[in-house]
Amino acid sequence: MAASIQTSVNFGQGCPVQPWRNVPGAAAGKDDHADLSFQTGLRGAFQNYNWKTQLNSSSALPVSLTEIKSSMLTMKRLFSTSHSSVDSEEMKKFQLLAHKWWDEEGEYSALHSMNDIRVPFIRDTLLNMSSNYHLGNPLSGVKILDVGCGGGLLSEPLGRLGALVTGIDPLEDNIRTADQHKSFDPVLAKRIQYKSSSLEEIVEECMETFDVIVASEVVEHVADLEMFIKCCSQVLKPEGSLFITTINKTQLSYILGIVVAEKIIGVVPEGTHKWEKFVPPEELERLLESNGFSVKTVKGMLYNPLLGSWSWMESTDINYALHAVKSGAQEQPSPTDALSELEKDQPSATAGTAV
Repeated sequence: MAASIQTSVNFGQGCPVQPWRNVPGAAAGKDDHADLSFQTGLRGAFQNYNWKTQLNSSSALPVSLTEIKSSMLTMKRLFSTSHSSVDSEEMKKFQLLAHKWWDEEGEYSALHSMNDIRVPFIRDTLLNMSSNYHLGNPLSGVKILDVGCGGGLLSEPLGRLGALVTGIDPLEDNIRTADQHKSFDPVLAKRIQYKSSSLEEIVEECMETFDVIVASEVVEHVADLEMFIKCCSQVLKPEGSLFITTINKTQLSYILGIVVAEKIIGVVPEGTHKWEKFVPPEELERLLESNGFSVKTVKGMLYNPLLGSWSWMESTDINYALHAVKSGAQEQPSPTDALSELEKDQPSATAGTAV
């Protein structure tokens, strides 16, 4: 059983992960006490059940239904109280489409065409922030975490640019699809690693591991946005970049994003989005800034369903892309600097005297 293995495994370009964290609901990232409490409680529930089973079997008496229900309720409560940013209802929707990620004319056609603007946005922003890049592989050596990677639609083009990409998604079927498609390209097989995991499950082992995080079309599906942002901050290196694309919460986004896109034209599967979970850029900026990020860019995006293409626009009323940078480690003033500041505050010995 995976939960009994105590050794750690490596994934995500040097980011170790405990195998027991694959247990659904065993979310990491809040603190060690919460993890220990969950493990202890879960172990206790199983041991209690096993002890009663052995006792009753040795006495040739059946285990009572009440005892079984009690043990199962205990385990269910332990799982349900493990806080997670993953929305189980959202997972059910995407589970049905896990095998359709790479159908460019299918349900995810809009995401395929979004690569035409989101990949250059990520690439050019990073290149403008650094003078070190390689021709042909401009993102060579850059460690990128693709959160909610799905079937790998964004992970693959980033890998082709030379980045070392770790894609995570809570749905195992999505990861299976991503792994299978990646295997067709030997270069990508070396640069991309996928893991069935939520963001908070990797926090403890991946503190300040990644240079870049991308969360494209993800935040409008999470259960706890603030927790999601906090986890992003924890696994991102100081001065690392966070890229987000999502949908604004406006009347226009409801009409175009749900009524037209889902119900009339059908370019997005019906039920994919819930308007109440859309995120205004002002709210997202506030959450980011309160968690140590500085928002650098917010750009509007527009999808043309007739042409099947995306373009940039000034208005953020519908879709938008955002780039934020995590604040760097605060520099401590050197003794010389501190002395200089002290001298500035002291009155001069000749102040007020005639020359």
